[in-house]
Amino acid sequence: MAILWLTLAHTWVPGAPLRPAPAIVPEASPSGAPDAEHHRLTNLPHVYINTFTGLDVSSKETQVWARLWMVDEQDQVSFYDSITIRGRGNSTWGLQKKPYRIKFAKKTRFLGPNHANAKKWTLLANHADKTLMRNALASYIGDLCGQTFTPAAQFVDLTLNGNYLGCYQLSDQVDVRKGRVNISEQDYPLTDGSNISGGYLLEADGFLDFVDGVNGWRTSNKGVPIRIHYPDEEELVPRQLTYIRNYVNAFEGRLLNNRFDAANSYRHYVDSTSLVSWYLTSEIAANPDYVWSMYFYKERDDQHLYFGPVWDCDIAFDNDNRMQGSGHDPQRELMVDIGFTNNGMNQWIARMWQDEWFQQLVFNSYARLYSNGLEQKLLNKVDSLSQLLQQSQQLNYERWNIRQRTLREVVIYSTYDEYVEQLRRYIRIRVPALLEAFALRQSGDVDLDQYIRIEPEFVSVPHYFYTIANAGTGTVCDVNQQNQLVGNGRLAGSQRQQWQIVTLQNGYHQLLNRMTGLALTDPTVGTATATTNLGTQLTVAQPDSADKAQQWHLVRQAAGRYNLNNRKTDHTANLSSGNAANGTGILSYTNDSRNADSRNRLWTISYADSLALDTPIRDIVGDDMDYALAYDPQGQRLHFGADDLSRLSFTAVVYDRAGRPVLSFKASQEASVAQLPRGLYIVSWQWQGRRHSAKFIRQ
Repeated sequence: MAILWLTLAHTWVPGAPLRPAPAIVPEASPSGAPDAEHHRLTNLPHVYINTFTGLDVSSKETQVWARLWMVDEQDQVSFYDSITIRGRGNSTWGLQKKPYRIKFAKKTRFLGPNHANAKKWTLLANHADKTLMRNALASYIGDLCGQTFTPAAQFVDLTLNGNYLGCYQLSDQVDVRKGRVNISEQDYPLTDGSNISGGYLLEADGFLDFVDGVNGWRTSNKGVPIRIHYPDEEELVPRQLTYIRNYVNAFEGRLLNNRFDAANSYRHYVDSTSLVSWYLTSEIAANPDYVWSMYFYKERDDQHLYFGPVWDCDIAFDNDNRMQGSGHDPQRELMVDIGFTNNGMNQWIARMWQDEWFQQLVFNSYARLYSNGLEQKLLNKVDSLSQLLQQSQQLNYERWNIRQRTLREVVIYSTYDEYVEQLRRYIRIRVPALLEAFALRQSGDVDLDQYIRIEPEFVSVPHYFYTIANAGTGTVCDVNQQNQLVGNGRLAGSQRQQWQIVTLQNGYHQLLNRMTGLALTDPTVGTATATTNLGTQLTVAQPDSADKAQQWHLVRQAAGRYNLNNRKTDHTANLSSGNAANGTGILSYTNDSRNADSRNRLWTISYADSLALDTPIRDIVGDDMDYALAYDPQGQRLHFGADDLSRLSFTAVVYDRAGRPVLSFKASQEASVAQLPRGLYIVSWQWQGRRHSAKFIRQ
């Protein structure tokens, strides 16, 4: 049933302030069913906003009265009358797809009981970020790092005055209240007995968006511009400004006084947990603006300054072309060194890096994150957000051109998935690079091997051999008489073209040639980076799993193709000039953003014609029980047999020829393979401490 909302007619005189129309409806109606006008277009919630005048929002300063409908994931409609909406942002306000701030007539739990009860909310356009997810990913990193408050990331579709504007991120306004920056609110008006030691919400503001001596100041040592966001300008009185100015100036003085001893250190002024969580979040995201605009705050009767929240990360994660061509590597270098600032804030952080306490705090905190699977957690988050946004991004890029540079995108692609893959590549580079960068800043030596571990993107089946073929030419990795790696035409049954792929404890792989028993090695001499000291021909050498030159990261790209990236040199295996001729050298070469589309660097991995099966499908003798794996080609099912199936407590995994897991089942149950495409498959399981595997052909 459609819901009819009635409002009284009203008049407006040009030049007079715009007032809300008296409304018959309550400010927030009970939930209702969607109607022809208000319904979801994708799997995301949909926000509809109609201004009272029907005119678009054209200013960041002028608030426009409007009504709002929210259609949630359950297709329930909530209505809010007499809200206001205005523009927001700095450089982003000048883009075609505009960001907005909305304000309700009274405090509203707009995002549900787990979020703030507040009047002010933001609608982020994320127009400079073709993935639409960088701000949400930064909030997720903030949560992982231990930030007390991270802005919400509820994705919605937005229609304003009947015009669909695209996919937006509904998020918190950074302000003081429970569920946001949760510090004490000061008395208003102040009395002689009011406690003015807190709270204060501050920003190191590179945009200089304040009036010096009224709601902000420049610090006494480095001239860092500090803006006071709370108390609000209209409530702030001179003695509050004097108090917090003297406090921050005293902190800066302690920081810069060249003494890190316990009695005189700046450490007394900072909350170490929020400091390191804010700093790590900013560096993992590689936000070049994080010292240009930085929030921090002070609580009442608390001597510490707290850092955060992290904000505005749409040009982070290597999405700013100003960082390119500067002689720096924004994927591997610290933003404290190469980020943008004209406010002296980076000198605060640079000074902290001279303190062994800060060095150890950062490294130890990051090493814990790294060891707990940071890289894979971020990749999983990107994948989940990409899946969530699939329907909405398609509509969004029907409205906006995905092939057009909006602000400072580094590379322009034709599809959404390519932008997502660019973000995935950044994570795979940035996360391990930071561990090394932080280690280099330590006063003492650090053994990184105890922390290094990656999540393997290729699943190898033990005791099987694989053929590795170039995606462009089809020639396969072979070993010549000089033990060099070359590309040759495929020879059926040739053991020189077959490789055992062994997964090491740190997640890297060692590639062992079947004929020679030797391991694929990058013999590059000297100090190499991803883009220097290139062109050495790869070889095979005596296996040594501890040798980083023999450790390879098989990085999954589209269509089942992989890059072979070496841990020691950070180079990738490249078929020289993409030449299909036999004997063409395979080189240690550039590892960069072209990995995803350069066929010279892309390889397909498949089971070899001749398989070294650990255990064929037959009876298997255990320590105290015999059992068997059976495949029924008529019924298209796999099952184990034993006197007591309940004792088979393991899970078996079925892999396709590319080594991808396609099915798993408990040994005590049977599994149908009828849904699998025809072809060769491998079943692998572990029983009583031993790995077993078998093959079957789905006909």
